[in-house]
Parts: sequence; C-alpha cells; structure tokens
Amino acid sequence: MSSNIVNLRPVSREDIPHISIWLNDNEICEAWFGRYSYGNPAHLGYDPETVTNSNDSWKRAFSNPDHQIWSVDIDDGVHIGETHIAIEQSLGDAHFSILIGRKDLWHKGYGTAATKATLDICFNQLNLYRVWVDIPIYNEHAISMCTHLGFIHEGTLRKSRPHEGSRFDSVIMGILNYEYSDKSRSLEYGLHSF
Repeated sequence: MSSNIVNLRPVSREDIPHISIWLNDNEICEAWFGRYSYGNPAHLGYDPETVTNSNDSWKRAFSNPDHQIWSVDIDDGVHIGETHIAIEQSLGDAHFSILIGRKDLWHKGYGTAATKATLDICFNQLNLYRVWVDIPIYNEHAISMCTHLGFIHEGTLRKSRPHEGSRFDSVIMGILNYEYSDKSRSLEYGLHSF
C-alpha cells in the first residue's frame, strides 16, 4: 500500500455540500450505497439534503453514539471522503462504510488508509469485537481492498442491490478484533503488506 496519510475528523457543515455533490455523481453513488428504490442517493447516516436545515437535525445525525461518522482529509487538509460505522452495542459489532468522493484519488491507497484508521478506532478505542461490510459484487475494488485488509467472506445477500436497471448480489465480509490485531502485528514485522 502507498504510505498515504489520512486524517479522520468530525464532520463539519462545510463538508456536507461535498457529500451532496459526490452522491449526485452516479459512479460515486454506486460505489457507496447506490440509490434507494425511489431513486435518491442512499446515505445510511443522514440525509445530506436536509441535515443542515436545523440544529436538531444536525444533532440527531452527529451526536448519536450508535452512528459514528468521520470526514476523511488528506495530509494537506483537503476533504476527500467519509467513513461511517453503525454500532450494534448489544453485539459488540459495527457495520462499516467508506466513501472516497474524489475520483481522481481512487485506487491510490486513500480508501485503504481511511479504512485502517477507522478499524483502529473500532478495535483499539471502542473495543468492538467485529466489523462488517456489505459490498455489491460489482464493486470489485472494494472487495479486493477488504480482502487485503483481512476481512473474510461471511455470506451473500441475493439480489440486494439495484444497479443500472438490474439487481445484483452483495457480499457480507467481516473481521474480528483478534484477526485485525494479528494482521496489524504482521505489518509491524514486515510479514505482509496491506
């Protein structure tokens, strides 16, 4: 992996127009969660079109301990994306999602770096047991990245994703805290590389 540096920080109001622009790009939208059946871009953490309408909307979106959302900046402070975890406290796990909205930075290691930074928070700060992802099969780059980071295929959701007039399967992949710890430790000793 490239040695790209990313910074995770709380989402600011200035970030929301970027998210709206990115999600209105079909290629970016489909790499994220696609569209709801009624056509609007899907975002599981909040509605980018309405979240800034009131302080109450903002607080509901960004003060919920079960939904932790971070903006992703690159080392020069430029906002390039977002990560989100939906935590199920009773199970000690979280559903993870990532959006790199800057297409000119796709496949350059920033998504991997942001995913690793989020997993570090999940396992080393929040003490979660498992993190899982739901990736449509047409997003081969995301599946490859998660496999590279140590996620294991756990199942398939049949025809769960509408995409370009058809329906596609999505794969569920997960990583457990000790698996991530082992993978991270192997990095320190140069045994594997992300």
